[in-house]
Amino acid sequence: MPSVMELLEERELGARRLVESLREEADRVLAALGDAELAWERFMITRETLDETLPTR
Repeated sequence: MPSVMELLEERELGARRLVESLREEADRVLAALGDAELAWERFMITRETLDETLPTR
């Protein structure tokens, strides 16, 4: 039968692995968010430029 310390260490390891996995996922999500924000910003700048340069109807 495992000791209390062994059970605690096992659960601590599981929690640490979960934290590491979630951090990696968060890094991927933040990188994707940054890319998406840059693309959105380019579209907004393009629209603003077109609004400024094309004659109104």
